[in-house]
Amino acid sequence: MSLREGGSRERMGGMRVRVECYAGRTADERSVRFQLDSHEYMVEEVLDQWYGPEHAFFKIRADDGKVYILRREASIPDGGWELVSFRA
Repeated sequence: MSLREGGSRERMGGMRVRVECYAGRTADERSVRFQLDSHEYMVEEVLDQWYGPEHAFFKIRADDGKVYILRREASIPDGGWELVSFRA
């Protein structure tokens, strides 16, 4: 597993997040844990995953029961992570 820290992207409305991923055949294949501020969340389920021209998106359900959308900058190696949405 690898830990990746997202950069701050205030102009896009993203929130800095640290993500730990399971890396199988490809890098950062699936997020397993993430940290917002000082709280750590376990990923209970990956609900969806999709790709844009520069980003990979992961819709996940965390151990707090909320749904989060995490975005990784996939256009560069070791791209940063952002929280782009969450729902209770």
